Amino acid sequence: MNTRYTPREMLEKLISFNTVSDRSNLDLISFVEDYLGEHGIASTRVPDETGTKAALHARIGPAVEGGVVLSAHTDVVPVAGQNWSRDPFTAWESEGRLYGRGSADMKGFAATALSKVPDFLAADLEKPIHIALSYDEEIGCFGAAPLVSDLLAKEPQPSFAIVGEPTNMKVVTGHKGIAVFKTRIRGHPAHSSQLHRGVSAISAAAKLITWLDTRTAENKAAADPDCPFEPPYTTLHSGVIKGGQAHNITAQHCEFATDIRLLPGDSAKAWIDAYQTYIENHVLPDMLEISADCSIDVEHLAYVPGLSEEPDGRAETEVRRLTGDNGRHVVVYATEGGIFQNHGLSTVVCGPGSIDQAHQADEYIELVELDRCATFLDQLLAGLSQKQF
Repeated sequence: MNTRYTPREMLEKLISFNTVSDRSNLDLISFVEDYLGEHGIASTRVPDETGTKAALHARIGPAVEGGVVLSAHTDVVPVAGQNWSRDPFTAWESEGRLYGRGSADMKGFAATALSKVPDFLAADLEKPIHIALSYDEEIGCFGAAPLVSDLLAKEPQPSFAIVGEPTNMKVVTGHKGIAVFKTRIRGHPAHSSQLHRGVSAISAAAKLITWLDTRTAENKAAADPDCPFEPPYTTLHSGVIKGGQAHNITAQHCEFATDIRLLPGDSAKAWIDAYQTYIENHVLPDMLEISADCSIDVEHLAYVPGLSEEPDGRAETEVRRLTGDNGRHVVVYATEGGIFQNHGLSTVVCGPGSIDQAHQADEYIELVELDRCATFLDQLLAGLSQKQF
């Protein structure tokens, strides 16, 4: 007899896999492969370059155009330094909530979708359901692009995608993008009493961070009052900096990390090109006049595109119809939704749980949210059985 799970039972199982982003997710992927295989469903792994992580996609239903992708990431954020009441990788229930790392972000959606596999199989599907599980979303959405590319190369084109991040089952139709980079500055050390002979890497960093802050202020001043995002403009922010040796030595080294939170449609490349131009024209020349050893290097760490609203898009139209949610909802955090959209798939973000619980100690999901998600998937299944999608 093939194994069946309720959404809660499947979520308990998925929580039990410690898939913090600095660890392998292969145990979870193997479990899903075996579970799908037990039900006669073939799945495809998309490994990373190290072979220690993998994404997975599987099709349920006919190999025809149309249908939907149900997408979730398998990785979770660390628990180190957080004050958990119990083991974060052993789920527990209290007062209608299921606790555990990843319960809200975002194993709840993955669990509900996987628990519905027997129902998907029993239905007379006219259009397919594609399940897509990624890795490394929490550190830069690195697993999504190869996953989507592989799925689209091997399967007929789906009609739309649902990324099941926690939205309390509201239909989120837009989110900001993110570009992350690190700036490394090499100055020239000198005694601080002979400042004219040295080049302070910290002073150079201060000029660059001021440039970033000024651009944010300009964006704020020019913000569209009808923009639905909060804040309604692109922000440029440096959250980590280190450098220098002593108070009386001009700093030879300094580095800082920056993230840009981009409005959908705003170009990360344009911002980084402008930053690089400022470095080359206004900061580096003065440094090189004192020492040819000076340098400024910019390392690109991650880029996740924003999700643009699609008022007439297939995803928004169908998911609004199924949920009854006609409100305008956008979020400022990034998801893998923009990656699906950039690959030509109409996409929305909609899933159980609250983002307020994400990344917190004693993370939880309301069990009623799993019920709401299960009902939504039942309605989706009915539509796929009638050639609606």
